[in-house]
Amino acid sequence: MQNFKKPSQAELKQRLTPIQYHVTQEAGTELAFQNEYWNNHRHGIYVDVVSNEPLFSSLDKYDSGCGWPSFTKPISDSLILQRPDYSHGMVRTEVRSKTADSHLGHVFDDGPAPTRLRYCINSAALRFIPLEDMEAEGFGAYLEPFIKAGLYRPASTNAPSRKR
Repeated sequence: MQNFKKPSQAELKQRLTPIQYHVTQEAGTELAFQNEYWNNHRHGIYVDVVSNEPLFSSLDKYDSGCGWPSFTKPISDSLILQRPDYSHGMVRTEVRSKTADSHLGHVFDDGPAPTRLRYCINSAALRFIPLEDMEAEGFGAYLEPFIKAGLYRPASTNAPSRKR
């Protein structure tokens, strides 16, 4: 992500769908229960639709009942920014991606233990990378938690062992 240069607004309007642009660039919100990932149960990671920076893992995703993808934590706190949001007559904490400064959603303190946090994230701000595609798409560095959870075996360990 060090070499990422955010595209111009005109480029983003061409590259993103209208809802992706509205959410990430205009701090919009998509409809609850009518978005791509709220009910996704596959294993993998979620990356910023603008910059491809890794943001959230399916290992930290849970069903909060709110209709948007919810996570207990980001992959790394260093990959997101949080700031106060006073819009719509509410006081909330906005979550943005660090590299592309994309609006992602909000974080609330009503999540499950141990973090007690609920990162309520718009699907339109995310691209899902299935576990089986992570290495091929350059996200092999994020496989370790899936290996530890017994959900993924590196290709080298999938080969039958030779008996001597």
